[in-house]
Amino acid sequence: MADWVAKRFWKETSVHACDGGFCVRLDGRDVKTPAKSPLVVPTQTLADKIAAEWDVQIEKIDPATMPYTRSANAAIDKVSVQFDEVSELIAAYGATDNLCYRATTPVELIARQAETWDPILAWAAETFDTPLNVGAGVMHIAQPEDSVARLRDLTRALDPFALTAFHDLVSMTGSLVLGLAVLHDYADVDTLWHASRVDEQWQEDQWGEDDEATEVANLKRESFLHAANFYLESKS
Repeated sequence: MADWVAKRFWKETSVHACDGGFCVRLDGRDVKTPAKSPLVVPTQTLADKIAAEWDVQIEKIDPATMPYTRSANAAIDKVSVQFDEVSELIAAYGATDNLCYRATTPVELIARQAETWDPILAWAAETFDTPLNVGAGVMHIAQPEDSVARLRDLTRALDPFALTAFHDLVSMTGSLVLGLAVLHDYADVDTLWHASRVDEQWQEDQWGEDDEATEVANLKRESFLHAANFYLESKS
């Protein structure tokens, strides 16, 4: 049984409007999630992405090549079912946002963090009325209760598909503010990914790249970009 893999069993992949949005069909039969729920997504654009993933499967079905399908499954089977728990988990980052914790030395890194992160925090404070305190070191920084509450409300206002993307954006960077910056198009996604890696980039500049660390970073970047695209496709 350990060697068993699902094989392609259909000839035609198609997208159709259905109750609640759009569904993908294989030879006329609706695709189901792993929990056997209807795989219904909010936009045709997202359904087309999912259909394309199924259509390119040749003989064996490889879930690793189907990120949109995986994210849609997560939105339906996990996030929508445990919405309160997931939203609270992510909202908690508002009280411990990575952009608020700065280096104590060297001065060059301190300056790079400020140059990259201060404008993003200022944008969030102005856009959402969520000013956050900044400090040096790793000791906990108390944040304004009103700001934390508003960040929680912004998180809870997301639908399950948006929250699925937001979960990945925030958990990968440790920054709820960066996640909001992606959702609200503060800057292009790659720029925001690099903003999340100021410390890592500093280390690479000082000591050179480590092949294993670079490979891991590239995989995380792909996941970050996918989460941003999944959000956009679920809205367009």
